[in-house]
Amino acid sequence: MKVVHIIEALGGGVYTYFNDLSTFFGDHDRVKNIETTIIYSANRKEINREKIKSEFSSNINLIEINMLRNFSPIQDLKSVIQLTKELKKINPDVIHLHSSKAGVLGRIASFFLFKKKKLYYSPHGYSFLRTDISKTIQKIYWLIEKSTQAIFGGITIACGDTEFEIAKKMGNSKLVRNGVNINSLQQNFIENKNDKLTIGIMARITAARDPSLFNKIALRFPEYNFVWIGDGELKPLITASNIKITGWILNRETVLKELNKVDVYMQISLWEGLPIAVLEAMALKKPIVATNVIGNKDAVLNNETGFLFNDIEELNEFFKILGNSKTRAIFGEKAFERCQDLFDVNKNFKDLIAIYNQ
Repeated sequence: MKVVHIIEALGGGVYTYFNDLSTFFGDHDRVKNIETTIIYSANRKEINREKIKSEFSSNINLIEINMLRNFSPIQDLKSVIQLTKELKKINPDVIHLHSSKAGVLGRIASFFLFKKKKLYYSPHGYSFLRTDISKTIQKIYWLIEKSTQAIFGGITIACGDTEFEIAKKMGNSKLVRNGVNINSLQQNFIENKNDKLTIGIMARITAARDPSLFNKIALRFPEYNFVWIGDGELKPLITASNIKITGWILNRETVLKELNKVDVYMQISLWEGLPIAVLEAMALKKPIVATNVIGNKDAVLNNETGFLFNDIEELNEFFKILGNSKTRAIFGEKAFERCQDLFDVNKNFKDLIAIYNQ
């Protein structure tokens, strides 16, 4: 079976997802009779094509073509033509599209093959859920999602439970949750002994992660240390003296060591699909404090594996509870158990194979 994955934005949590995918499907002792190709774009700043080539399994095929995040009629047409050419060369049995832009371009390209293929689409966070755009743009994005599903068909594979509920309203849908390589992550686990409670996030510093809120929280709690593992264009919004910004770290082991140093993982997303970084923190037995939005609330069990909050005032109580190391350990163990039950990437990729074989 030939399977082609198409993704425009191979960065952030999606990068981790595809790195794990390449490892799993590149293991021909475990995954037999599936030839995997990943078609991606390297336009965004955080995407390093040399890193992709060196870290992804050599047993999968990597093809780079030019795709843009924003609407661009001329370039989008060129992208569709390139995609169609590559798909005709490969002649895949399965085409799996990831994220909104590839979802549109890939569906159009698959139509021009004039051969029926098994077609799947994973939104990884619907674009119409973004809160940094106007209501009008949100409605346009919703219309695009709805119409492409209606016209070109295919089955949506949601990455989280709430996304699945939304997807079912759009059309034929299935659920395969995002996951992480728990055994690999656990190799980086060590007990922390921080002098002060240390609260961290791992993400690109963008509007989606609300750096101004992170800064506001740090200013409100000067008695704690805060860490932002990453970098980004909105870095100037972070001014609190008790926030450390690591900058970009290219070595994954170093990134995980930084993640392991925090006592509490904080995800302050404005919108999500199902955040890989939260799952990685859970695998490292970190209690999670997160905004109560789609994706976050699919990962975190409130008052069991962490806390979900709607207002900054709620953090007074949550940080006080998690200031106790024994309480943090209890929350962390429960987070780890939940990760094992629902977010083991190897189990979830097996579910994906079962769908491809249907």
